[in-house]
Amino acid sequence: MHLTLSVRDGEFCGRVQFEDVVYKIKTKAKGSINAKQSERAILKGISGAVLPGEMLAMLGPSGSGKTTLLTTLGGRIRRVGNNLDGSITYNGRPFSNSLKRNMGFVTQDDVLYPHLTVTETLVYTALLRLPSTLSRQTKVEQADAVIAQLGLAACRNSIIGGPLVRGISGGERKRVSIGQEVLINPSLLLLDEPTSGLDSTIAGRIVSTLWDLTKGGKTVVMTIHQPSSRLFYMFHKVLLLSDGNPIYYGKASDAMDYFARIGYAPTVAMNPADFLLDLANVTVMLAGISTDDAREDRASTKEALVSAYRNHLHGQVSEELSGISKQLKEYEPDKMATEWCTTWCEQFKVLLQRDLKERKHESFSGLKIAQVLLVALLAGFLWLHSGGHVQDQVGLLFFVVGFWSFYPVFQAIFTFPLERTMLTKERSSGMYRLSSYFAARMVADLPMELILPIIFVTITYWMGSLKPVAASFFTNLAVLLLSVLVAQGLGLALGALVMDLKAATTLASVLMLSFMLAGGYFVQNIPPFIAWIKYISLSYYAFKLQISSQYSPSDTYQCTPVMRCQVADFPSIKLVGFDHQGMALAALFLMLFLYRLVAYLGLMRVGVTG
Repeated sequence: MHLTLSVRDGEFCGRVQFEDVVYKIKTKAKGSINAKQSERAILKGISGAVLPGEMLAMLGPSGSGKTTLLTTLGGRIRRVGNNLDGSITYNGRPFSNSLKRNMGFVTQDDVLYPHLTVTETLVYTALLRLPSTLSRQTKVEQADAVIAQLGLAACRNSIIGGPLVRGISGGERKRVSIGQEVLINPSLLLLDEPTSGLDSTIAGRIVSTLWDLTKGGKTVVMTIHQPSSRLFYMFHKVLLLSDGNPIYYGKASDAMDYFARIGYAPTVAMNPADFLLDLANVTVMLAGISTDDAREDRASTKEALVSAYRNHLHGQVSEELSGISKQLKEYEPDKMATEWCTTWCEQFKVLLQRDLKERKHESFSGLKIAQVLLVALLAGFLWLHSGGHVQDQVGLLFFVVGFWSFYPVFQAIFTFPLERTMLTKERSSGMYRLSSYFAARMVADLPMELILPIIFVTITYWMGSLKPVAASFFTNLAVLLLSVLVAQGLGLALGALVMDLKAATTLASVLMLSFMLAGGYFVQNIPPFIAWIKYISLSYYAFKLQISSQYSPSDTYQCTPVMRCQVADFPSIKLVGFDHQGMALAALFLMLFLYRLVAYLGLMRVGVTG
């Protein structure tokens, strides 16, 4: 079955031109703190063009710059100062945000949700990336067509899997990644090492699928490390890079003849791709001289290859680019749609469904449920006979507040650092707005983050002999759930701002311990210069409201065998007091909003905005 997708209105034609592309990075000498930064050129004046119906393969050893060039062509490296020079156009136009939604980009690493099935992965992608003019049923049919086209029917109901979850094979995972991009029917498809780590049979099947796409007028550009000879001759064009320099650009079938003409021919019959890679590495026997016998031979050979390219091929490339430019002047490009493929509400709905399906395995894992239940039962048995003992009950209230301050923070810290790669991948392709992703994530977390605290409180409240009144129980529960959401927001903010798990968890530990120590239970006489910490402590406000759910200023307790005292005078209760309850509630709601706002701004700073 062959994939048949309708061309969308405004789709750009896949003519890609790049001329004298130079990319530099800043470097600093190792072991020297005060060393001045210098520039290192990763790409050194690379030119070429790919037309509809052509497949360009970029070859070269590791570190030659092929992935950097592919990323640049995909619009994922932006100009900052003079780091990027040269011209890159798509059908005569520069890169734009609307353009990226019409091109496909497959990264070397397969970034997929492990607990979704193959069908779910592709259907969710179709719902997000295909235009709103198509019905849901049509989008599902498009996903089914891609599954059939890429030979994934046998594993369509299997989960993707990951390092800790058994799922589909590496070759099937790679085809799912390609399928996510093929779904949008892109005019231009870029792939970074699509055959990496796969056996020759699976690699051949993937390249054959890509070659079939070019027969439909698509433009395919890929990096590939060491293809077989059969795959090599499937490429229409080859770009060979060595240390950022182009040493060959042209038809794959002409590559061996070109190098033979300039004096470099293999002494034995061999795979053309292997020979080209050996040339780029300068490690083969050339004209009877071993070029790796001495560093001077290597340098001179590399310079000879670069000079030969400039003398024999650079002019041809310039003529090809000039001819394409003249054709484009006669071609009036279609107006490209600048709006998103789907509405904000549609994005929110699909992302919410996907999050709920993916995250339920993590949030309701047996380990987490067992952890919460064991702590709840342990606390319940420890405070089983605490009724009437104010000291014990106040301690239980503060323990519950403390546990459900730490636990959500350290769960939420992992959210955005672990999803950063996925978020960057999907946002780089213009799949959805950052705001719709963030809103869906917040809503999806609500049932998963609140069910376990409800179970915890239900156990500890009644086993701990707290006030057996429905109003008190539900007030206690509501305050705890609010503090859980605040703590979760703090964890999200720290994770989004720092994006480094070790640093974020260290910072969270310091903050939460500071908040807890200033929460009004451990220290009664806090020095004035540091007492302000309690006003930013969620533990302080939550503890204050929890006390109010159990006691009133008129309540008394047995302070001595013959005397009853006012609860309001009990040291821990006196410190937090019964006044300003409205302010405490308002402070928690303010934190609930501010922490999430900080998390959102952190994602805008770190990730792709739009």
